[in-house]
Amino acid sequence: MSSSCATVPHPVTTDWSAANNFNSTMRIHPYRNRCGLSRRDLATKGIVAAGASVIPSNLVSPPAQGLERLPFKKDGYKFWTWRGHKIHYVEEGEGFPIVLIHGFGASAFHWRYNIPELAKKYKVYAVDLLGFGWSEKALVEYDALVWRDQVADFLKEIVKEPTILVGNSLGGFTALVAAEAMPKQVVGIALLNSAGQFGSPDDSTTETEESPLQKFFIKPLKEVFQRVVLGFLFWQAKQPARVESVLKSVYKNTANVDDYLIESITRPADDPNAGEVYYRLMTRFMSNQRKYTLDSVLSKLSCPLLLVWGDLDPWVGPAKAMRIKEFYPNTSIVNLQAGHCPHDEVPELVNKALVDWLSTLPSASTVPQTV
Repeated sequence: MSSSCATVPHPVTTDWSAANNFNSTMRIHPYRNRCGLSRRDLATKGIVAAGASVIPSNLVSPPAQGLERLPFKKDGYKFWTWRGHKIHYVEEGEGFPIVLIHGFGASAFHWRYNIPELAKKYKVYAVDLLGFGWSEKALVEYDALVWRDQVADFLKEIVKEPTILVGNSLGGFTALVAAEAMPKQVVGIALLNSAGQFGSPDDSTTETEESPLQKFFIKPLKEVFQRVVLGFLFWQAKQPARVESVLKSVYKNTANVDDYLIESITRPADDPNAGEVYYRLMTRFMSNQRKYTLDSVLSKLSCPLLLVWGDLDPWVGPAKAMRIKEFYPNTSIVNLQAGHCPHDEVPELVNKALVDWLSTLPSASTVPQTV
């Protein structure tokens, strides 16, 4: 399947003229006022320390210069069987554990510049969510709770220690719901341009009964039409040229949009079940996002939260980060001049932001204990 930055064609037009001169300066805002937020960021955009932060704000450097990169392995790294399904993950380093969770359609390889650097100080895991990357393209009913349960069981069976969760895009929201399920094991969360939406008073939770016409004629006809359209969109979305084009539209600096990244996205899309997984995601998972809102999840958390946000993201802008901070005060924010995937576009800045934040957390500075 294609990337959180690449899967679903999205009609966003953005003026990228301001991105001609690359300037990766961190800006830290412990608080800002409420900003507007689109409620449809996950479905329609293709997803595909409390108070002040102690992270310095004078970091400027070009992307990935001198950084070690995770070797690309066509057969993957390690595998774990979860509920009868094969799950791929990467494990590197020693120390306090960090679990990295990719975005919609991406994989553990999207953390290629983060894993080696973070593994110098921490034990780093990067897991492929069910249906994505090198994990099995299982024909199940996809739901946010499926990935919540997968990550929760990964923490129980593989990590077995107090942990920090780090997620980009869809992986960010997955980190939140997993932390809600595992409050004793998850001691901190870092979100990078996270998916998810705040609830609205206009949302309706009531369901109307289908008429015979809707049930036996309109609904089946709609499903046939959706399969035809989404089948074509999936074929189009997995073409290397299309993947490259969409990635370049959401990376402010496109230097890291290379063959490694493109292959890590297109190779899993060749799985025989990938098209059906894509259809189920787009018609069932995406249509049910109102069931799970950021405010409902955040209201149940208490651990520290770090937001590392690419302010030039055409899909999930900085307004969401400000609203999260307002709703959940135990939050630090690092703003970057980057797009939707800052961990891959400006990895050295994201790595430093994570390491500096982790150094302020007492739980991440001590020897982890088995839970």
